[in-house]
Amino acid sequence: MEQWRSLGRSATFWWRDDDATVHTPQLERLHSLALSTSVPLALAAIPVKIESSLIDFVAEASTISVLQHGYAHNSFASPGQKKIEVGGVRETREIEAQLGLGKTILEDAFSNQFVPVLVPPWNRIESRIYSAIGSIGLKGVSSMWARTCAYPADSVLQINTHLDPVNWRYGGDFLGEYRAIAQLTRHLIARRRQLVDHDEPTGILTHHLVQTERVWAFTEQLFSEINQHKSAVWLDAREMWSS
Repeated sequence: MEQWRSLGRSATFWWRDDDATVHTPQLERLHSLALSTSVPLALAAIPVKIESSLIDFVAEASTISVLQHGYAHNSFASPGQKKIEVGGVRETREIEAQLGLGKTILEDAFSNQFVPVLVPPWNRIESRIYSAIGSIGLKGVSSMWARTCAYPADSVLQINTHLDPVNWRYGGDFLGEYRAIAQLTRHLIARRRQLVDHDEPTGILTHHLVQTERVWAFTEQLFSEINQHKSAVWLDAREMWSS
């Protein structure tokens, strides 16, 4: 991080948590972590699965912003394709209509805390959908890994996440400190050297409903470590997609 400071630049970060539907003890813990570390939280909520308890909790937590996590988090993958909701066997107009309904649900539920940004389930989206996103008033998209294009469609800004500390391939426990830090620093180094888009903030992804104690502990420690560096700046989703 000191290399950023020596260049007179800030290393920007942001935090996204996926699969929110209901108020749970894990969600309370997530919010407490956000407050104790002063890190803005972007909560990706599944429109048709949200319950009133989530709406009420978020209304009392003004620092939380809400993103749109697909529509129902169902897969429509074609044979042999990995799970995908924003793509697959359905026609573009059907996906567009469904995402539009989801956007309306979240707008009504979360008012000014809703940021019209699509987080595709499983971080997968087919390129044919990008134009449809813009046509229904979504002004952003967020998936995984370094973006290759800041605007995949007119007025649709892509800002991804770059570290997921959950090891999904092997039981869903912690990825391990070495691998997790390597993921994070790989993106920071690539940004600093301008091997990838240096303007894309480095994103950290969590899953409060399923992550283990080891993931919770690592996340808390990571946030605290980042906060110790003067060159590190946390961004709010509302700020990132404000233009």
